[in-house]
Amino acid sequence: MRSSSGRGLRPGVLGTFDTTVMAVAGSAPAYSIAATTAVLVATVGFAGPAALLYCAIPMLGIVLAFGRLGRIDVNAGAAYSWVGRTLHPFLGFLSGWALVVSATIFMVAGSLPAGAMTLALFDPALAENTALSTAVGAAWFLAMLLVVLGGVRLTVRAQLLLSGVEMVILLLFVGAALLHDGAAAAFDWSWFGFSQFEGTAGFASGALIAAFYFWGWDVTSNLSEETRDSRRTAGLSALIGVGVVFLLFEAFTIAVNVVLTSGEIQAAGSNVLAVLGAAIWPGVGGKLLVVAVLLSTVATLETTLIQVTRSLFAMGRDRTMPAVLGRVHRRWKTPWVAVTAVGVVALGMFVASTALGSVGDVVAAAVAAIGLQIAFYYGLAGIAAVVAYRRTLLTSVRDFVLGGVWPLFGALFMLWIFFESLGELSGAAVAIGLGGLATGLVPMVVHWRRGSAYYRPARLDAASAAASGDGHSGHDPHGGDYADKALATDY
Repeated sequence: MRSSSGRGLRPGVLGTFDTTVMAVAGSAPAYSIAATTAVLVATVGFAGPAALLYCAIPMLGIVLAFGRLGRIDVNAGAAYSWVGRTLHPFLGFLSGWALVVSATIFMVAGSLPAGAMTLALFDPALAENTALSTAVGAAWFLAMLLVVLGGVRLTVRAQLLLSGVEMVILLLFVGAALLHDGAAAAFDWSWFGFSQFEGTAGFASGALIAAFYFWGWDVTSNLSEETRDSRRTAGLSALIGVGVVFLLFEAFTIAVNVVLTSGEIQAAGSNVLAVLGAAIWPGVGGKLLVVAVLLSTVATLETTLIQVTRSLFAMGRDRTMPAVLGRVHRRWKTPWVAVTAVGVVALGMFVASTALGSVGDVVAAAVAAIGLQIAFYYGLAGIAAVVAYRRTLLTSVRDFVLGGVWPLFGALFMLWIFFESLGELSGAAVAIGLGGLATGLVPMVVHWRRGSAYYRPARLDAASAAASGDGHSGHDPHGGDYADKALATDY
């Protein structure tokens, strides 16, 4: 088996603060609120805060699962590697494929609003032009593509600037919302209860949309080969990041419920934060929140590019996709072939998206479809964590709860909303979500028949890793091999 030494990603570049910023940016607080609030309100009404709360609890179980798996297998492919080594390689590949497809779809779902918001800053009428919005959005996408191509140091510097300004604006408006006098509705604690949902199917649909809000924090795992002390840092940063964005999501969802009527929310669509900003701070408020959403959108485009290109890099390294995707630029230490491939595919999708309708129509269908794929690979990763740590779960109450009960609850919840919501989604959303997953069967079968070693994995087991004396097994981003010499991802 060939070593990856000398042709891998740049190790030890990111610290805890850097990866925490990436986790927050990955969940894209301003973008998620703007793109998804109208969809959430249309689905569950005033129960948006409840949907976010009851999705956050199991989501923390998935965060714990990712953190624990990352301690015993540092791999840029994250769930792709972990699920393959614990449950089955086919499920592992489909987990990685789900991330690749959802992230690629997001290139369009994220870039279109970025283009529309950029135009709206100059002339709101221009934002209604789908073709022009697509062109400007594609320009933002290409800019982030070049940043990601330029290396992880450049990537994190750009992220600090984008996310820093975004967070200042959002926190400013959280305070302003608390002091706002006018109200469309009085705050009600029932917004956190189950009474607002229309049965279990309605709850599942709301939770699926809420999963899209949180998605993206796991970029810390995809960056693990480039992070200092990543066995601790990746999981900790993800946990802090999810906590931060949860508080922001709840604050703004409550503010939208209080300040705007349901009719105003639906009329605003993905422009809901601009309308909220104008209501709270007439004149300049709407523009400021548009800037925040724009920065958030561009920032999360960057983290999504990180996720998809690192996943494709791991697949290319394992020969489960064309091996050329595993090539790393000698100077920048980035998977330049994977970055280029994603760019070409996404630009093709930009062109196709102009025939699909308005920006709002494209985003709404994409959000639901991405939610299905997120629930799929998060659910499998949660189960993988329980399986990998199965022989250590009874050693303490802490291990049993944090390593077994909570991740398993998170996994079952994700898989439940996946199946429960299928009957509630539009045909387009189901076709995009399931069709995207199904396309992964082709490269999976092709490379399985070609004999990729990924399909003959060394099993991932926490007890065995601990017994080896170094507490881990798997791919070493610094070029060496750990105790488990048979690891399929060490090329």
